[in-house]
Amino acid sequence: MKQEKTQGELLKEKLFLKRENAGMLLSQEELDRADAFCEPYKEFLNQSKTEREATAYTISLLEQQGFVPFDPTHKYTAGDRVYYNNRGKALIFATMGKKPLSQGVKLLISHIDSPRLDLKPNPLYEELELGLFKTHYYGGIKKYQWGALPLALHGVICRKDGKKIQVSIGEDEGDPVFCVTDLLPHLGAEQMKRPLREGLKGEELNVLIGSRPFKDDKASEKVKLNLLRILNEKYGVVEADFLSAELTMVPAGPARDLGLDRSMIGSYGHDDRVCAYTSYAATVEVTAPEMTVVTVFADKEETGSNGNTGLNSDFVRYFIEDLAAPYGIPGRQVLSNSKCLSADVNCAVDPTFQDVNEKRNVAYLNQGVVITKYTGSGGKSGTNDASAEYLWEVRSILDQAGVIWQTGELGKVDFGGGGTVAKFVSYMNVDTVDLGVPVLSMHAPFEVVSKTDVYMTYRAFKAFIEA
Repeated sequence: MKQEKTQGELLKEKLFLKRENAGMLLSQEELDRADAFCEPYKEFLNQSKTEREATAYTISLLEQQGFVPFDPTHKYTAGDRVYYNNRGKALIFATMGKKPLSQGVKLLISHIDSPRLDLKPNPLYEELELGLFKTHYYGGIKKYQWGALPLALHGVICRKDGKKIQVSIGEDEGDPVFCVTDLLPHLGAEQMKRPLREGLKGEELNVLIGSRPFKDDKASEKVKLNLLRILNEKYGVVEADFLSAELTMVPAGPARDLGLDRSMIGSYGHDDRVCAYTSYAATVEVTAPEMTVVTVFADKEETGSNGNTGLNSDFVRYFIEDLAAPYGIPGRQVLSNSKCLSADVNCAVDPTFQDVNEKRNVAYLNQGVVITKYTGSGGKSGTNDASAEYLWEVRSILDQAGVIWQTGELGKVDFGGGGTVAKFVSYMNVDTVDLGVPVLSMHAPFEVVSKTDVYMTYRAFKAFIEA
């Protein structure tokens, strides 16, 4: 016999904020859709180990969906689809809406750079008859995590003759890989007395790339010479070409299902390519939006969003101005009436390290997309803080679409914090709030996300566009 709910249970159901595992809320059919959605996402990760690769791969997908290069002299009409490639490292794509641009646009803005080990301008050297690359880490990393790990070399080299060479070594099954070596525990007593952050120091992140000498008794640095010979034969480069190159070491290997139940994905680069891919997927599915949809993949977020491909530059503002100019509409009018979801990840609480989070205000794996009202550090330093009115609007959109959502902060108040591109968007007088996927082991060489959270983030972006 079914027992009726008590008055307290009914009142609690009405008044309390509900947080529940999506696996309990979604039907098996919906869970299957979430799993299927994540298959092309894993391929996106595999093809997008750097921001250049993410840009190129996304453009190839966009062109299959009818997007064409943006022409600032052209007056576009509803349903037209365009993209703008900013130096091969950042990307904007847009679908024109039915409403005039004077009423604003819907913005989805993520970033496609991730922490890594960049090669220094003069990286190649020989020491004790071993060949190595000197690196300078990019973004916030725990340096010790990058030791004794298979690495792949990605990037571009602009040779002296002006030809640009694409480099990718370490991803195919027959490729060699590389690694940062670490000290054996038998001899590591002094090393293990170091603070954890200095377990491997920045200048110790040297990548082992070869050991076989060039067979010439008179030549010096024979191992280095042999490595340069291989690079010259393969790419036509000489040592001076390293200066005009962007080469980086990233974890080798593909994205993988994680867990006996295959409910998660483990990979390098979820932060923030998981929000990039979900915003892309939502954008291309909406062919006739009411408001124009502008989706941005930015570079340099992990180092402060500086540079001409980062959100702290004006490339998004210029695109909006160029898009509106043929209609005689000021760009500032478009931006002031626009709405944005700053598509970035947040940390998920880790069962092993729970004490760094305040449990009422942290995201949980499998509880849906995370709304992050503010980021920053300490007393909300360096953050956008979304308004109550805009949060009501976003919350209403998600509720009406049946999207499972939660709220989150980046750790306890005095424990650290972090930033996103949201503050640079709000500088342009645009209403914005952070919304994205909760991540375990953020900024590690192998990050973890839940498939249902990825799917809910895609559904959130699509609901925002269609609202």
